[in-house]
Amino acid sequence: MARETGILADRAIAALFASGRLKSERPLDEDQVQPASLDLRLGAKAFRVRASFMPGPAHLVADKLDRLKLHVIDLTDGAVLETGCVYIVPLMESLALPQNMSASANPKSSTGRLDIFTRVITDRAQEFDKIPAGYSGPLYLEISPRTFPIVVRRGSRLSQIRFRVGHSVLSEQELLALHESDVLVASERPNVTGGGIALSIDLKGTGPDGLIGYRGKHHTSVVDVDKKAEHPVFDFWEPLYSRGRDDLILDPDEFYILVSREAVHVPPLYAAEMTPFDPLVGEFRVHYAGFFDPGFGHASAGGSGSRAVLEVRSHEVPFILEHGQIVGRLVYEHMMERPDGLYGLDLGSNYQAQGLKLSKHFRAE
Repeated sequence: MARETGILADRAIAALFASGRLKSERPLDEDQVQPASLDLRLGAKAFRVRASFMPGPAHLVADKLDRLKLHVIDLTDGAVLETGCVYIVPLMESLALPQNMSASANPKSSTGRLDIFTRVITDRAQEFDKIPAGYSGPLYLEISPRTFPIVVRRGSRLSQIRFRVGHSVLSEQELLALHESDVLVASERPNVTGGGIALSIDLKGTGPDGLIGYRGKHHTSVVDVDKKAEHPVFDFWEPLYSRGRDDLILDPDEFYILVSREAVHVPPLYAAEMTPFDPLVGEFRVHYAGFFDPGFGHASAGGSGSRAVLEVRSHEVPFILEHGQIVGRLVYEHMMERPDGLYGLDLGSNYQAQGLKLSKHFRAE
């Protein structure tokens, strides 16, 4: 039985398209609808702009682009987006949401693992990645590659959107009860608050060599975001090892791929989102890509717990991370109904049952 509030599942997302609440320049791709989200596709043009901007309540994004654009890039056959630059791309999808439905966006997992900073913008927006209830209009994606230059093209998917009706976040009492009945985060002493359930960092390392993560290299070749297992790992990444230590010094403005100490489970009737830990506890940012779909790491979808891969960047000053330090929280939300497909088992998902894992674009050497 469907709930009256919660996150829309795949069937309801497809119905939005059928009813005209979700529109697109072309039919949806076969695998574009995910269990609790929709992948968003780039349109045919990218606008290089001087700087990021917020439209504000009185302005359309197109009007701002007319004033701020430096040049226009044709994405039809693919184009390179350079690091350190800001681009705005009109998306293929647009919305005409009902008054009781809002949405939020986040980078896809693979986007975050490439250190591509993306944010969805709407007309008259006062927040990034937030689509207010009843919004009707186009969607735009701000893209800023941070570590690697990338190749994108019309139809590339870098971001995803979730739709929700009413209040869907579990209260602290609901979260505790769910964790008791269906372990959400494999921890002897789970840290559960109204802000979610805590995840900590694993710096002990895995395997005989004690691999704890990777640091992105500078001045690399480009990464094609649409090609899997295309790029050699060591051309782009420096592996990091524990060497008997339980800490890691984060250098300012370097990009790290690390992993959570705890395995994560998302039951079929719930979705989760990773939120950064309180920034007052440290000058670092964790996890660009915050959505965890129903079935992630869950036994019902062929999982036995999956670690959360953490995209970590220090700011301003060097910062020491220690093994077991809390770096983020998982906020769980109710689904309105069980999805037809679950992350992993039904969809052949790239990151089910994962440990420390780079994005799907890299091949082992």
